[in-house]
This record gives sequence, C-alpha cells and structure tokens, in this order.
Amino acid sequence: MNSSLLYRVVNSPYIVPFSALLTGLLLWLGWPTKPLAFFLFVGFVPLLYMEKAIVESGKHKSPGFTFFKWSYVAMVLWNAFTTWWVSHSTLPGGIAAVLFNAALMCIPLMAFYFTRKYLGNTIGYISFIVYWIAFEQFHLNWDLSWPWLTLGNGFATLNTWVQWYEYTGFLGGSVWVLLVNVLIFLVIKNYPQERVELKRLWLPLVLIVAPIVISFGILATYEEKGTPTEVVVVQPNIDPYREKFSGHENFIPYEEQQQRLINLSEQKITKNTKFVVWPETALRQDQGYWEEQLHNYRSIQELKDFVNRHPQTELVTGLDSYTFYGDNKDASPTIRHLEGFGYYDSFNSGMHINRNGEIDIYHKSKLVPGVEKLPYPEVFKFLGPLAIDLGGTVGSQGSQDTRDVFYHALDSTFSAAPVICYESIYGEYVSEYVKNGASLIFVITNDGWWSDSPGYKQHLQYATLRAIETRRSIARSANTGISGFINQKGEITDRSEWWVQDVLSQTILANTELTFYTRHGEYIGHSSLWLALLLFAGAIVGAVINRNKQKPEAKVASRV
Repeated sequence: MNSSLLYRVVNSPYIVPFSALLTGLLLWLGWPTKPLAFFLFVGFVPLLYMEKAIVESGKHKSPGFTFFKWSYVAMVLWNAFTTWWVSHSTLPGGIAAVLFNAALMCIPLMAFYFTRKYLGNTIGYISFIVYWIAFEQFHLNWDLSWPWLTLGNGFATLNTWVQWYEYTGFLGGSVWVLLVNVLIFLVIKNYPQERVELKRLWLPLVLIVAPIVISFGILATYEEKGTPTEVVVVQPNIDPYREKFSGHENFIPYEEQQQRLINLSEQKITKNTKFVVWPETALRQDQGYWEEQLHNYRSIQELKDFVNRHPQTELVTGLDSYTFYGDNKDASPTIRHLEGFGYYDSFNSGMHINRNGEIDIYHKSKLVPGVEKLPYPEVFKFLGPLAIDLGGTVGSQGSQDTRDVFYHALDSTFSAAPVICYESIYGEYVSEYVKNGASLIFVITNDGWWSDSPGYKQHLQYATLRAIETRRSIARSANTGISGFINQKGEITDRSEWWVQDVLSQTILANTELTFYTRHGEYIGHSSLWLALLLFAGAIVGAVINRNKQKPEAKVASRV
C-alpha cells in the first residue's frame, strides 16, 4: 500500500489542488448528457477530504481562506465544464455566469466549514447536506436564479433511476447524492493513516442500489393514466441570430414565418387533433402585439381562420406581447417608457386560440437572469442597457404571479400548462400548473442560441424529470433544438433532429391525478432552509462560547 500511486498522491503537498481538480472533473463526468451519473456519488468526496486535510495539516495560516480558495476552483471547473455553452451568447456573459455561480456555490461550503469547526464532526457533516439543499432551494426562487446544476438534475439521462421523484421531486435526488458522498468520505477519511476497510462501504452501496431498485419497481408497475389526446408539435427551424428578427442579415419576413408554421402544422393535423403547439416567440412583429388589440391584427385573424379550418383543433403558441399602462408609471417594476407615448410592459408570452376564437395569454414568469430579467429591477433598473442578447427579446420583461392553464373549449379534460423555455427546469414551479388543473404539459422553447452543444440536449432531458414528478405527458415544441414527446414515465417517445424543419404528431394521455410531489411541492427544500438557519445559529453560538473560553486562558497566560 505504501508504494501505491494513491498513497503518494495523498501524501503529496499537492493534495489540496489535486482534490479541487478531481471534484470539478468528477461532477462534470456525472452530468448529462453523459450517462455516467454514478460519478456524482463520489464527486464531493475529494472536496470533503480536502477540507479535512487543510484543517488538520496545520500548514495553512488561514485554513478557512485556503478552503474557500480551492473550493472556488473546484466549483469554477464544474460550472465551466458543464455550462460553457452559455458563452455562445456573449463570451463576457458566459464567463460572468460561470464565475458568479461558482462563488454562490461556495456559500454552503463555507457554512459547512464554519459549522464543523464549532459544532464538531457529526453535526458538521450533517450540515454539509442541509446547507447545500438549502442553497439549491434558495437558488430556485430569487432574482438571480440559475438552478441548472441542481444535483437532482444529474439523473436526467438515467431517469429510470429516479422514478421516485413523483414523491420527492428533484431535490430528493440532491439529498441522495450528498448523503452517499458523505458516507463514502467517512469510510476513507483517515487514509493513509489508517487502512480503508472495504466492508464499511456496504452502507453507501446499499444507499446507492436501493433507490435504483425501488425506481425500477415503480417503472415496471406504473401504468400511464388519462384520456388520449392527439397533439401536433412544430419545429420551424428559423435561425434566431440571422433569420428570425428584423434587422438580421437573412431576415425572413414575419408573415412568411407564420405561413411556414401553418404549412408545417397542416401536414399532420387530422380530425382528431386537439392541440397544435408552436415554439417560444413564434409570433412577433416590429410594432409588437398589443394585448388590448390582439383581435384587430390581421395575422391573428389568419390564425383564427387556421383554427376554424380544423374543427377539433386549438392553437398554443409563443409570442412577444405588450401591455399599455398609459400614464401609470407605477403599474409594474419592469415598466418601460416611450416619450410621447406612455408606459408599457413587454412580455415573453404564451397564447391560446380556442375553437370560439377566444384568446388566452400567459406571461412567462421564470425569466433568464441577465437576459430577460435584471435582478431586483426596483434597485438595478439603470443596468438595463447591459442586458445580454441571446438572439431574442432583450431587457427586463414583465411577468405574472399565477400559473395559468389553457383549457380546450370542447372538453376541459384537455388542459395544458404553457411552460416557456427556462421555466421547464423548475420542478415546483411546473407542478403549480398541474395543481391549477393542467392535465398536459406543453414546453415551448427557442434553443437556437445554445448552438450545437450539450445545452439544448440537457434542456430536453430535464423535461423528462418534470414528467416523472407530475406524471404528465409532455409535448415539446422548439424553434430550433429538439421537439418531441415525453410520456408520464419520463421516456422520450418521439423527437426531431437538431437544426431541421419538422412536424410531429402523437396521441398522448391527459392525466388529472396529482402526485405526492405535486400536492406538497419542495417540502425537502423548504425544510432544509429552516434547518440551515438553526444550524448556522447554533454554529454562531458555538463560536461565541469558544471565544469566551479562550479569553480567560489568554489572561492567565499574560499574567504568567
């Protein structure tokens, strides 16, 4: 053992940077779309070993800063390896996203370091799990939300392992990953001073295998539920950088874009088709669609005529829309002003045109930070000109508080959640549509700005987790990217190819039953937030007690 390469590495003065590099590499290897999720179960082990080595070596003048520094390196590597494709928008924006998100990830790691220091090993390693889950929950709900690397998303490619997400949601997967990491670390933490007893690995191995076995059991017995519903999804494949928007070099007039969508749709529509689904921002015009006047637009009338030609069929599509507030400058925190015109809001919207020519509008509310939303616009509105352009609408968009559902006029059993792009990576958020009555989930997106990278592939795979959590069939329409269908087990049953025009049709099931997760939401995340506050308060008390104990000792020493 003493001559082994592992022994030499562990005893090397480079063990700390090596551990940081290994953590970043293992977490990247375990991330979709590679089917190597097993690496997630050991991804944090080197980082935990690094923290122990830094504290116990006595070689570091400031062990806390050393741990922060190398933890940050590990998190930067993980973020950079997995989300480098964000730089396809702008290189500075991509770099900033990686560096900032890595810094945020260090907050729960430093809280763990502080807690272990003052409350001991048992509570310390429990706090590692609690703080990370609390961080993920918080990261789901603030203005700079970027939960792409929520650990539970790591099983999106191997979703046969996590059919139990219908009970826990994807944060259950995060707990699974963190718990196994801690248990494996506790087995090897004293190496090389003590030999590793392999028989002690039985508990973490059981905790890896048991949920997978349970998941396959659920998969084998679960029967899809609901009413058969024929849905058509369209992928028009209009380049968002060169063709989609006026002013671009190969701009396709908006009338031609709409006609392409209609022509593709009519290739697959039958007398049984209940919904046609078009992608995010499928409808746009230079003067904008003002919601107060929607029925007056010629293009909207053409869409009503299109729906009328197919008696059972209704349309769900994305569009850019505006709402006028007149002189009411306090109507919205994202309000815009045009001199001589008045105040208004811009929205990334979903629109439903039903059999009767009636129109429903939903405003996208989980907005991409730095692209569609400035953080806390009441404070940072002056930063509007710095918004990143991802080939679509730029600047702070308006939003809404409720998750609206689009109901079919002929049968309310057929009800759809209009989930727009980025919203599909939020488990509890999507489940709110279902609680409000959605029996189907429609994901409308524009993944063209990802270019041909892991980004749009991960985005598709994450949607499979939403299907499992809610047990809802999903129809996905992408402008460019991947369009297709996902059943209630999270299986992709049909899909388009990348960067092609396509139209797909499938009969999917409209389910009205609610899962445990849908009814109760992120109960794991909410509980972790409160527990994290208690743990950190306890650590602060421990730090104060420790400091007070040291003061008398210091006074005695000074007298001597």
